[in-house]
Amino acid sequence: MDNYIVSARKYRPHSFATVVGQTSVTKTLKNAVQNNRLAHAYLFCGPRGVGKTSIARIFAKTINCLSPNEDREACGECESCKAFNENRSYNIHELDAASKNKVEDIHNLIDQVRIAPQIGKYSVYIIDEVHMLSSSAFNAFLKTLEEPPSHAIFVLATTEKHKILPTIISRCQVFDFNRITVEEAVDHLKFVAEKENITAEDEALHIIAQKADGGMRDALSIFDQIASFSGGQITYQQTIQNLNVLDYDYFFKIVDHGLANEISELFLIYDEILSKGFDGQHFITGLAKHMRNLLVSKNPNSLKLLDVSGDVKKKYMEQAEKSPVNFLFNGLKLMAEAESRYRASKDQRLTVELMLYELGVLTIEKKKVVQKQTN
Repeated sequence: MDNYIVSARKYRPHSFATVVGQTSVTKTLKNAVQNNRLAHAYLFCGPRGVGKTSIARIFAKTINCLSPNEDREACGECESCKAFNENRSYNIHELDAASKNKVEDIHNLIDQVRIAPQIGKYSVYIIDEVHMLSSSAFNAFLKTLEEPPSHAIFVLATTEKHKILPTIISRCQVFDFNRITVEEAVDHLKFVAEKENITAEDEALHIIAQKADGGMRDALSIFDQIASFSGGQITYQQTIQNLNVLDYDYFFKIVDHGLANEISELFLIYDEILSKGFDGQHFITGLAKHMRNLLVSKNPNSLKLLDVSGDVKKKYMEQAEKSPVNFLFNGLKLMAEAESRYRASKDQRLTVELMLYELGVLTIEKKKVVQKQTN
């Protein structure tokens, strides 16, 4: 039986071209390699799981490649590239500052920096979670970071840039990594699903991408989880069931019944949601997001702000067309007020039901005015 490899490791990018969602970073680094304008220190900042360490490794591999291709990517065939691919290269050194953050650890690193590489031009030192270094460790590192040997390049990675000393930042080229967009994550998940012979509904992949909150590694981990749960047939229903996500159909129904002033139907839908184990806070937040999406859908220019699949986007556009702006705006205000009252309320169910009642009567006065005018 073959050893299973999780998708986040199996599909980790191996070249600048295979990196997801960090075009400006990869382009800048490739140009630096091509023009031989390498800095001695880089600081990679951004959320977890967006490619900081992966790009650092690709960069280290590329600058040591003995015969890079025309696109300035590592060839993958020379001895240096093979050593990188097989995790036996002496040109790349990684330090996890979360666990090795003392002065002694930095002193050991500094001693190592003095040794020139045997194969390739550069020794690359990747320090992950660099913000975890102690103040004394930072101070011990400053001199080496400012004037390293010509063969040494440092890549510092952090999720908390604000914790880095200004004296460290000033000695580095700083790259701010973006969160992976929902569309970028969905496209990559489709690629992985195809490679793994897994069928996946677009709506399911959108839910996974949204749940990952901008992290590609998180998206792949969730993808593996759902693939195991569903036996390789990833559907929308299985995804929301496994991730405990409230079905968006409930929110479409809530708005329809609110527009029709059907108060009892609103209460019955909320009762069904509670019976499935969701709490009121979850419901209020989800409904507020739905109303926001409807507002976004009112204008074709703002449709790009809607991170949903094509079929769901069509449903939003159809419902937005029949939803007055005042109804959506006042509904959002009701939800904001309910959310602030919810935690302190002694009867939380009643708090939500009052919000739903007010939502259900928002359009009544306008209908009365229209009826008088027609009479």
